Amino acid sequence: QVQLVESGGGLVQAGDSLRLSCAASDAVFRVRAMGWFRQSLGKEREFVASISWNGAMQSYADSVKGRFTISRDGAKNTVYLQMTELKPEDTAIYYCAAQRRTFGGTSNSLNEFDYWGQGTQVTVSS
Repeated sequence: QVQLVESGGGLVQAGDSLRLSCAASDAVFRVRAMGWFRQSLGKEREFVASISWNGAMQSYADSVKGRFTISRDGAKNTVYLQMTELKPEDTAIYYCAAQRRTFGGTSNSLNEFDYWGQGTQVTVSS
């Protein structure tokens, strides 16, 4: 069973940077595309970024394009989300997810991700 554990969230000021990490407990991570999603209070969970199983492709939500970078380290079974120029509207719980199918490309659809972490809170003050 794939287990995902996020870390790196916290309270920062607008304009600051933060790096989230997601460690997978199972080597299956290495053959699955990964994604980051977020959910703010009173809103539905939304796509942030995803990366293909081999790291060759990345995709981003328009709201974070140019500010956030997703990457993965196969040796560590870890996916990262580097966030820069943070804004108060980036405040949310951030979730890491692994795609259901193996050897997949990027996706912005929550329905394609079967494995989820518990989330890490990111709060950006103005």
